[in-house]
Amino acid sequence: MSPHRTHAPDAGAPTGLVDVHAHFVTDRYVAEARAAGVAHPDGMPGWPDWSPESHLDLMRRGDITKSYLSISSPGVHFGDDTAARALARDVNEYGARVRDAHPERFGLFASLPLPDVEGALAEAAYALDVLGADGVAVESNHHGVYLGDARFAPLWEELNRRGALVFVHPTSPPHADAVDLGRPRPMLEFLFDTARTASDLVFHGVLTRTPDIRWVLTHGGGALPLLADRMDLFRKGVIGGEGPDVVEQLGALWYDMAGTPFPRQIPAFAAAFGTERLLYGSDYCWTPASGALDQITSVDGAAQPSGGGTWRELTSRNAAKLFGGGGGDGAEER
Repeated sequence: MSPHRTHAPDAGAPTGLVDVHAHFVTDRYVAEARAAGVAHPDGMPGWPDWSPESHLDLMRRGDITKSYLSISSPGVHFGDDTAARALARDVNEYGARVRDAHPERFGLFASLPLPDVEGALAEAAYALDVLGADGVAVESNHHGVYLGDARFAPLWEELNRRGALVFVHPTSPPHADAVDLGRPRPMLEFLFDTARTASDLVFHGVLTRTPDIRWVLTHGGGALPLLADRMDLFRKGVIGGEGPDVVEQLGALWYDMAGTPFPRQIPAFAAAFGTERLLYGSDYCWTPASGALDQITSVDGAAQPSGGGTWRELTSRNAAKLFGGGGGDGAEER
C-alpha cells in the first residue's frame, strides 16, 4: 500500500472526497502566459505539470471521488481582450473534453476573460449552455478591478439570473511587488486578497443583490474568519450601510479548505461561520501530489466534527447540497 494512501479514522472504506478546488493547465495556456512575461506566476518558481492521468492517480490515492477543474491565478487575460477571449474558449473546451472523457470523475468551472465584461458574458453563456460547465471561475481581482466594482454588475446580474456557481480564486493584489516581501504570494497575499474582494462584495451590496449566485471562496476564507467582526464594526460605525451584518452575509457563502486546514484554520473558520457550507479542496496541481496527500492525511487525522462523523462525510455532504445532489459519487475509475 502506498504510504500516502489515506483512510478516515473509522474502519472500512473512507468516504470519497469531492474536490471543488482542483486545477489544470494546458500547453497553450502556459505558452501564452510565458509569452506575456509570466515566467514566475504570483512569485512561484514556475509552472506546474498536469495531465488527466496524473490527476486521476492522485484521486485514487487520496480517495477523491470527483474533482472540479479550473484554471488558477493569474487567469486567462494577459492584457488583450481578443486574445483573452480566445484563450478562455480554448481552455474551457479542453476542460470540457477532459470532463467528457471521465464524466464521473471530473467537473468544470469555466474561465472568463475578465476584466472584459462583454467577453465574460459571452463565454459564460457558451460555457454553461453549450459546454455544460458546472460553474465559472473568476479571480479575486482582475488587473486591479475587484469583484464589487460596478463594471462587473451586468455579469453578476446574469449569473444570478442563472443561479450559477461562481468560484472565486485568489490572485496577486495590485502592486504586489511592493508588499510581497519577495516571497511567493500564495503564502500570504492570496489569503488577504480573498478577504479584500469579499469585503468589496459586501460593501458594494453585491451579495445582497445576488442571492441566487452560489459563491465559493477558497482556503477557509483566508483572513475572513479573523476580520469579519471588524468589518461589521466598521460597517456600523464608520462606513454605514443597510442589510444583514457582515458575518451573516459571509456565512451564507461556500468555502473550501484547500491549504493548511488543521490544526488551526478550520477551527477558526468553524467558530466564525459554522461548517454547513464547508467543502474539500486539494489545490492540485499547484500543490504537488505529495502535498495534497499530506493535507488529506491531516484532514483524516484531525479531531473530527463535534456533531459526529468525519470531515470527509461532512464536506462531501455539503458538496451534494452545493451541486443539488450532483456532488459526485462515481466509482467507475476508482
